[in-house]
Amino acid sequence: MRHIIVIGAGQAGASCVAKLRNIGCNDRITLIGAEPVPPYQRPPLSKAYLMGDMGLERLFLRPESFYAEQDITLRTGTEVTAIAADTQQVRLGDETLGYDDLVLTTGSEPRRLPASIGGDLEGVYCVRDLADVDAMAPRFAAGRRVLIVGGGYIGLEAASVAAKLGLQVTLVEMAERILQRVAAPQTSDYFRALHEAHGVAIREGVGLERLTGDGAVGGAVLSDGTEVEVDFVIVGVGIAPSTTLAEAAGIEIDNGIRVDAQGRTSIPHIWAAGDCTSFPYRDRRIRLESVPHAIDQSELVAENIMGAGKDYVAKPWFWSDQYDVRLQIAGLNTGYTDVVARQGAGQTASFWYYREGNLLAVDAMNDPRAYMIGKRLIEAGKSADPARVADAQADLKPLLSA
Repeated sequence: MRHIIVIGAGQAGASCVAKLRNIGCNDRITLIGAEPVPPYQRPPLSKAYLMGDMGLERLFLRPESFYAEQDITLRTGTEVTAIAADTQQVRLGDETLGYDDLVLTTGSEPRRLPASIGGDLEGVYCVRDLADVDAMAPRFAAGRRVLIVGGGYIGLEAASVAAKLGLQVTLVEMAERILQRVAAPQTSDYFRALHEAHGVAIREGVGLERLTGDGAVGGAVLSDGTEVEVDFVIVGVGIAPSTTLAEAAGIEIDNGIRVDAQGRTSIPHIWAAGDCTSFPYRDRRIRLESVPHAIDQSELVAENIMGAGKDYVAKPWFWSDQYDVRLQIAGLNTGYTDVVARQGAGQTASFWYYREGNLLAVDAMNDPRAYMIGKRLIEAGKSADPARVADAQADLKPLLSA
């Protein structure tokens, strides 16, 4: 009987082992996770779970009993310290386990503030895992002052929860505008207005100079000299692929663990999937940070371990919930040259990204119909007439059969 080991018990790892059993794999399967709980959903952590609207067990991707029922050995609270590729073993402290196939689903890690500017003070948090959110949750009391560093989706989602709970929220973004790395100015404008309407003070083009406090954070000095009093700080300045284990094993790294179209790494019998990987996409190599990608790529790797020989065809889509707005994103806007706005009633809007007349991506706010039509067009390699898109009264559905 072969032994398949999956390192990383997040969305990708849990999806991989479940898919293996679902397609008839009868081999020995071990799923190893560093956290002391079964695999769980991460997106609700900074929203429903932090708000108290979702309990711990509802976070779990599957009941804990699932793994025993499926004869999957789940080892939580366990750190893999090394991979010995030459002997096909993984080390867990003093223990070693042999593998026939190894899958790395190690995910990503938040970028943290350096200790030199106060990043090690008590009351400074990242939003990445259950322990992070459990630690900061008691701080979310009405009237408290929170500084959020970073105007990406993580920072904006944290700001929306804090504002809804009655905290005084200041958000600083070093770039010229929030969401500058991932969205067009139109989308930035939309969410800036949304947050300011809920009382969030957004400071763009302003960085964090340092945090102040004696052991615990009590204030911040911004790059323009402004001093802000704070009760705690949330850092949302991006994430990086978790590649330390792979790199130490001699696996090729290229903005993540480099895999081929079928999920193989540069070392035989070692595969990788999810946030930690970079993979071929059309005419370039990319890395995606999303739940759908983690599921799709890890399930494909499971099939390929069983001999399917399939190439991964990514279908990028993402979402973000802020206040009563659901943002849905289809496609990748990299290299866009034009943006077409479609304004609906109230908070309904969508922004369509084009490059030389070709549709690349859609940002849809409270507009699931525009999102779904845009997604189907992009996946089919079709474009959309910009004039029809811009006309809020025009039906978009005929674009699918054009």
